[in-house]
Amino acid sequence: MMLNLLLESTIDTIIMVIGSSLLALFFGLPLGIFLFATQKNSIFPMPKTHKILGSIVNVIRSFPFIILIVLLLPISRFLIGTSIGVGAAIISLSIAATPFLARLFESALSEIDKGLIEATLSMGGSKVDVIKMILHETLPALINALVVAIISIIGYSAMAGALGAGGLGDLAIRIGFQSNQPEILFWTVIITIVIVQLFQAIGDFIVYQIRKKRKG
Repeated sequence: MMLNLLLESTIDTIIMVIGSSLLALFFGLPLGIFLFATQKNSIFPMPKTHKILGSIVNVIRSFPFIILIVLLLPISRFLIGTSIGVGAAIISLSIAATPFLARLFESALSEIDKGLIEATLSMGGSKVDVIKMILHETLPALINALVVAIISIIGYSAMAGALGAGGLGDLAIRIGFQSNQPEILFWTVIITIVIVQLFQAIGDFIVYQIRKKRKG
């Protein structure tokens, strides 16, 4: 019985994390590129636009997740017809993670050597070519940023469990804590740690392989 509960909740958590991470990546990468490109001394300088968009991103990021997910419940209900379950959690998690990931991507892209940008332009490259070059050069940093966001999403998913999202967070609160079954609480913590370590290891391996290939 306990094994089935843990297995089902683990699968739900992994689905939530992967689904929301993919959506956050889909929206967060373009947003991060735009935030980087519109900086004052960047490729497409638009200081006012950057400031306004940056302020919006910061406002969303400043909300405690448990409050943000409550505010997003109507959106989940409108899009998929329900505000509970894994599907609703994916929508809320992805919206919450997108601005956070965009800022991480902006920071990673900003690490590029300005000399590489000037060299690309001097060789006749367009500004789009510059962006492609920057993405290629900062790929390891972008992957590390994504891993950081995924680990944060894992933590968010546990909090989402308090609002009926399912997964390990729901199991830990509803069965482990409220029903006073400490063994369930213990194993949900252990499994969550394993999931975090797994995603971190995968990210580190990919980054290592990219850097090894470039050096080779």
